[in-house]
Amino acid sequence: MSKLGTLGARLHRGEVGYDFVGNRKIWYGLSILITITAIVGLAVRGLNMGIEFQGGAVFNTPKTSVSVSQAQEYAEEASGHDAIVQKLGNGDDAKLRIQISGIDTKQADKVSAELADKLGVNEDDVTGELVGPSWGEQIANKAWQGLGIFLVLVVIYLAIAFEWRMALAAFVALIHDITITVGIYALVGFEVTPGTVIGLLTILGYSLYDTVVVFDSLKEQTKDITKQTRWTYSDVANRSINSTLVRSINTTVVALLPVAGLLFIGGGFLGAGMLNDISLSLFVGLAAGAYSSIFIATPLVADLKEREPQMKALRKRVLAKRAQAAAQGEAPDAPAGDEHHDDEPEDAAPAVVGPRNQPASRGRGRGRPSGKRR
Repeated sequence: MSKLGTLGARLHRGEVGYDFVGNRKIWYGLSILITITAIVGLAVRGLNMGIEFQGGAVFNTPKTSVSVSQAQEYAEEASGHDAIVQKLGNGDDAKLRIQISGIDTKQADKVSAELADKLGVNEDDVTGELVGPSWGEQIANKAWQGLGIFLVLVVIYLAIAFEWRMALAAFVALIHDITITVGIYALVGFEVTPGTVIGLLTILGYSLYDTVVVFDSLKEQTKDITKQTRWTYSDVANRSINSTLVRSINTTVVALLPVAGLLFIGGGFLGAGMLNDISLSLFVGLAAGAYSSIFIATPLVADLKEREPQMKALRKRVLAKRAQAAAQGEAPDAPAGDEHHDDEPEDAAPAVVGPRNQPASRGRGRGRPSGKRR
């Protein structure tokens, strides 16, 4: 078995683990900082909306040796507006895609003629396409409607399948992912296109998948939790995260690899504009979704559950038992590292390794050390 597989098995059995829930204030603080930064970036810089949302024209040129920076300068001089130039293909001679926002049909004809002249190509070989702002507005409205319907259905489903606290935590995690992704677009200045909207809606499913996997494990392990005095709810929540940690990492890596291929190969080398737009939002959103599923959603559920009277009473009993064990010189139950078997009684005393609890050998004299008979 590989090292990662061995680690995953040990995490699943509870032999090793990291206290995600115990350090939740660190993750909450980090998420709040990232979210505030994203909101400030969105408020100050705003989103760089593509021509599909603003209206404008897209010009495709034949192969030319003119550089991207030079072509951008030509386009801005000809139109009087900001232009975005993208190189399609590799090599010194490549086609160019030039986007200019805020121009109408009359301006587009004039700009096309001037571009052909400055680039040294035939005017008939420069193709143009006009995009009206009303189409982009319809796409944006449909996207917001789809997002709202999706979130409502998710909350209803999780409230029925699990409980309202898990539904609330999943909702917060999804909003967290959307905010971070949109904030990164605003801070870096990535262009928002219909492909971006498609990618943004797609990442919600990936983020929700990881969250539901942990919630399902948590629901199973907390069944009749108040009938024992070994674990608090936070202990079991932490074990659930650790037991599914390697699975979540593997799922995220497997999902990110093809997206990275689309982003860096399809978008970077092949100049596939739509692929670049979709893969960029997917790449950012998948990373944010993996983070929120582990560090935000489940710790938030534990916080909400620990406020219940029965969970407060359970915590008091568990801590009292651990304090009693410590006073008697016994090792207390270790939430992250004690192996717990399904066939073991729920309230069974932990097996403590040490001289105090060494079992006596059968058929030996009292106080005689265990070992081979000489």
